[in-house]
Order: sequence, then C-alpha cells, then structure tokens
Amino acid sequence: MAELLTAGTQAPDFTAFVTPDQKLSLSELRGRPVILAFYPADWSPVCGDQMALYNEILPEFQKHNAELIGISVDGVWCHEAFAKDRNLHFPLAADFEPKGAIAQSYGAYRSKDGISERALFVIDKDGKIAWSYCSPIAVNPGAEGILDALEALPK
Repeated sequence: MAELLTAGTQAPDFTAFVTPDQKLSLSELRGRPVILAFYPADWSPVCGDQMALYNEILPEFQKHNAELIGISVDGVWCHEAFAKDRNLHFPLAADFEPKGAIAQSYGAYRSKDGISERALFVIDKDGKIAWSYCSPIAVNPGAEGILDALEALPK
C-alpha cells in the first residue's frame, strides 16, 4: 500500500487532460471542495463499479458544492470511451504522461504495477487535504468515507 498524503497537507496542484482538447487544473477549483478518486484502470470491473456508484450519487456530492474528478493512468481517449460507455457526468483526468505523475505526487502510485492505487482524497476549499483513504486494489471503497469527510468540512 502507498503512503498517501494525509489530512492537513496542501494538495499538490496538477493540470491534466479531461477531454482530448481540454485540460483541468486543480487550482481552478479553489474555493470549493474537491474529491479526487484515483483508480487503477478504466475498464476493470471494480473500477467500473466504483465510478458508476460515484456517478449515481453525484447529487449528494453536489449538495456540498463538491467537484469530483476521477484519475487514472489511462489516456484521454480511453477515458472518453469509458465515460461515454458508463454515461459518467464528471471529469476523468488522464495521468498518462508522464505516467502516474499526479498519483505519485499524492503518494498513490504503484510503481511496480504502473497504475495508481484505489485512493480517495477530499480537498477543502482552501486546497488542503481534509481526508484521504487507500482501499485494497480489489475492493470498491464506496462513498461513505467521502460523504463523512464532506459533512465534516467547515461550512
């Protein structure tokens, strides 16, 4: 298991493609909570279930004015096909080149496997990590921890 960045740490900024011609930077979302959901691969069964769950409960995240970003080492075209197939309504950031650089900056990269951990981060409106969690790679971590962390954020 990786050594994730912990609560109280400034969240490392990043810029990544979320569509073939559009990038998103974490710093653009400052002023609102952000959920980062690192996952190993678009088309794996557990990842598909995890992202589908988050898509289903997106309105719960939005009640907290939170933005959700899925992140894996897959490329932008792979993300686009996966998001379309699963009808996802949140951005998937391509941590593709340099491979795993975003995951590495959060302590969530499995270098021996070349993928990110199944790691979750809730970042507060000031850009500090409020909560982090690393799930076993074969286990869908669900959303309870995310929702609890969002509830605990200062209003």
